[in-house]
Amino acid sequence: MSQVKLHGAFYSPFSGRVQIALRLKGVEYEYVEEDLANKSDLLIELNPVHKKIPVLVHNGKPISESFVIVEYIDETWKENPILPQDPYERAMARFWAQFVDEKCNAAIWGIIWSRGEEREKAIEEACQHLKTLENELKDKKFFGGETIGLVDIAANFLGFWVGIVQEAIDVEFLTKEKFPILCNWTEEFCNCDVIKETLPPKDKLFGMFQSRFNAPSWKY
Repeated sequence: MSQVKLHGAFYSPFSGRVQIALRLKGVEYEYVEEDLANKSDLLIELNPVHKKIPVLVHNGKPISESFVIVEYIDETWKENPILPQDPYERAMARFWAQFVDEKCNAAIWGIIWSRGEEREKAIEEACQHLKTLENELKDKKFFGGETIGLVDIAANFLGFWVGIVQEAIDVEFLTKEKFPILCNWTEEFCNCDVIKETLPPKDKLFGMFQSRFNAPSWKY
């Protein structure tokens, strides 16, 4: 029997991506919580290039970077495919997953980092990207159609973390008034049993974000 371990952090949406993929596939795994303020020697040994989580260890072999890990899981365990079988659709799923990371998520972190007029500009940029993403979702239940796929996994930060972040910094941008389709997706996403199993405690996450975001010297 193969041995699977996941080194992660409870508050990390990147760790969450890997947990979603493992649970979608029904893969049993051992979870190892890492303290990123005091990185373990083992984590640095497993990921000497980036020295960060998540790291999946399968039969003693480490794999790093959340998208790389998710695709590895999809190729290793064939049940419940995460990526489409059609080459064009696979390419499009990778494209939109990258768009989520490089445009949507990056713009939202820009909101968190900024203040005043700079924050207003960051919100405007984020909303433009979120509208593009919403237009891609259209009338589908999930980005993957009727089932959760790569883009849904990539967007887990939008599905759960963003709501808590908005509350922690007292700013609203992803709302039902502005983005009804995306907000319906977040509800469908977070109400899936597989997703619920991977989500960190909301109160714990909110407390951590609020203390960090309100610290005078806070930096991401």
